[in-house]
Amino acid sequence: MENSEWREQFLETVSSCCSEGKDAVTYIRAHKTHIGIKHVRKSVGALWYLTKSIYLNAVYYSPESALKNPNAWALLIHEVRHLEQGWLIALSIYGELDAWQYQFQVQKKITGKQLVPLLEEILSLPLNMELENLQHARKLMTQFAGESYGANWLPLYPIHKEIRYWFTRSKN
Repeated sequence: MENSEWREQFLETVSSCCSEGKDAVTYIRAHKTHIGIKHVRKSVGALWYLTKSIYLNAVYYSPESALKNPNAWALLIHEVRHLEQGWLIALSIYGELDAWQYQFQVQKKITGKQLVPLLEEILSLPLNMELENLQHARKLMTQFAGESYGANWLPLYPIHKEIRYWFTRSKN
């Protein structure tokens, strides 16, 4: 299957899976975001780049399997969420918590299935800038995805708030 043909089929599948999928595809089309599949480290299911590209991990998805797998659809929605956030927020535990919660709420919606307890715990966390909450979110993400996921490399707060916190010990 040609890449452009696969892309259109994949976007149609995601768009029809739920309202969040439709919104993600609208964003992708409006911002001319490149979608593809490539090999990346095993600890990620998908990733985004500042160059407006999103890739599913070829370790887990082929073009054919991505068309049938609700996890792939939810991952695309997760990565679009990061692009919508902008890099200042996306490259933080706060941004990850938002995207993880959005992804797994969508996944539950489209599959009708409960998640593993660790992911249910992530869903139960408040989305706020409380230090302890973000530290706990980082710990849960690392437990789920492993050390190589990279959550320990991200600041807890969006970088402009993180720098302010370093100097003032206040998140405001």
